[in-house]
Amino acid sequence: MPRITAPSVPEHREAQRRAILDATRELLADAPDVEPTFAAIAAKAGLARSSIYHYFPSREELFRAVVVEALPRWKAAIEAATGAHDDPGARIVAYAEANLTLVADGEHAVISALAAFSPRAFSDPWVQEMHGQHVEPLLAALRDAGVAEPGVVAELVNAMVQRAGALIEGGADEAAVRAAVRGLLTR
Repeated sequence: MPRITAPSVPEHREAQRRAILDATRELLADAPDVEPTFAAIAAKAGLARSSIYHYFPSREELFRAVVVEALPRWKAAIEAATGAHDDPGARIVAYAEANLTLVADGEHAVISALAAFSPRAFSDPWVQEMHGQHVEPLLAALRDAGVAEPGVVAELVNAMVQRAGALIEGGADEAAVRAAVRGLLTR
C-alpha cells in the first residue's frame, strides 16, 4: 500500500495531483515542442507512471486540467495590471504589458503547447468562455477611452500583442519589443 505523505488522505491526494500538474506545466514550459508522456511527467513528479492514471485517466484530461488552471492565473494577472490604473490609456498599455510578461514568463508557451497537443481541451465551453474573458479589461478600457469600435480595436491590439509575444519567444530583445508596443499604444 502506498505511503500517505500528508496529514490526511484528501491532502495526500491533492498533493499528488498538484505534483502531476506542476510537473506537466514545467515539462511544457521547458520544451513546448515535445508532448510530455506520462512516464516523463511521473519521473518529474517523483511518482510511478501508473499513479498518474489514478488522477488523470488520459493525457487529454491531464492537459485540460492544466488549461483550466492556467487560464484563471492569466486572467488574474491581466485584471491586476489593468486594475492598477484609472486612466483608460494606461489600462490599455497595462493590458499589453501584462500579456507580454506572461509570454516572457513562459505561460504562453505552455498554453500554445497545450493547444497543439490537445485541441479538444480548448473546445470546452468553459475554457472558451474563460479565454474570451481575458479581453474584457481591454474592451472596457477602449470603451472608457471613447473608441468608436472597441471590438475591432481590441482585435488589432491583440494581434500586435500576439506578434510582440512571438518576437519575444523567438529571442528578440524583450525591452525593445515592449518599448515599441508601448510607443504604438500611447500615440
